[in-house]
Amino acid sequence: MTQPVSPPRDTAGKMAPAGRLTPWRALPARADVRTLSLLGVLAALVLIGGITKPDEFLDTRNLQLVLTQASVIGVVTVGMTFVITSGGIDLSVGAIVALASVWATTVATQEYGFAGILFTAMLVGLGCGLVNGLLIAYGGMVPFIATLAMLASARGLALQITDGRTQIVSIDGVLKLGERDSYLLGIPPLVLVFALVTIAGWLALNRTTFGRRTIAVGGNAEAARLAGIDVRRQRLYLYLLSGLCCGIAAFLLIVLSGSGQNTNGNLYELDAIAAAIIGGTLLSGGRGTITGSVLGVLIFTTITNIFALNNLQSDVQQIAKGAIIVAAVLVQRRTASTT
Repeated sequence: MTQPVSPPRDTAGKMAPAGRLTPWRALPARADVRTLSLLGVLAALVLIGGITKPDEFLDTRNLQLVLTQASVIGVVTVGMTFVITSGGIDLSVGAIVALASVWATTVATQEYGFAGILFTAMLVGLGCGLVNGLLIAYGGMVPFIATLAMLASARGLALQITDGRTQIVSIDGVLKLGERDSYLLGIPPLVLVFALVTIAGWLALNRTTFGRRTIAVGGNAEAARLAGIDVRRQRLYLYLLSGLCCGIAAFLLIVLSGSGQNTNGNLYELDAIAAAIIGGTLLSGGRGTITGSVLGVLIFTTITNIFALNNLQSDVQQIAKGAIIVAAVLVQRRTASTT
């Protein structure tokens, strides 16, 4: 005999009103609305760019440039999304990108060719991530303080290595990746790398135990510990992942600029955090979205491109970005209060 199906109940055990989703069932719906909203904002920006500078903005080369520029900060943002989802923060990503780019372009490193530059950039990123992870997970330091210290140290070391000079890359294999001849079906190699990192990040966050543990640590670290998750080790892995993404981004930046400079990655930490926030990742942790973060990166990159094409001052651009960040945080607070 078939048992009657009981009506849905909320977290307090009370019956949910008809037509109303329980909070956990409403999450996918809110995520879809958020994604559609971001797509709408991006479409509006493309429309604005097409109206203000139709011949320049909609030109294939300009669109390729937008995607290429988004690729570097986008890879950093993927790593940042994981860190913020776990309830942490990483203020050192821009400085790590700078340090990795100059260390990988020294004369000694370039003697090892393409592989030497790539390996060095990734190794430096992992090394910095390891230091951050050990200080935070096992040293008990607050993420803000530990990564702020890394920011200052990495910037100082990058300046010491270069002595304030630009280091020019002379490896043909690296330089050719930035040329149009290397484009695959009109897509720059840097964009392909960004796409692969994004797909890997999405799968890791949404389809693996690693992603579930990251969300659990960000939602309630003590509950995650009681559930058998090694919270300290998980945090160490997350900062290693962030450092690795910075190393990859540094290599992409080397390809894009053909050089290494101690000023590389300036304000990347702010752009990455902002992109993750407007994408829907909670600053308090417990929820993250790779798709939203990527859309956030594309929105900011498109804004920058439109401002540049229209010869608008950079200070107005920063004000616009700040307004978008404030609006995104207010929306998050409103969403959290209704959950």
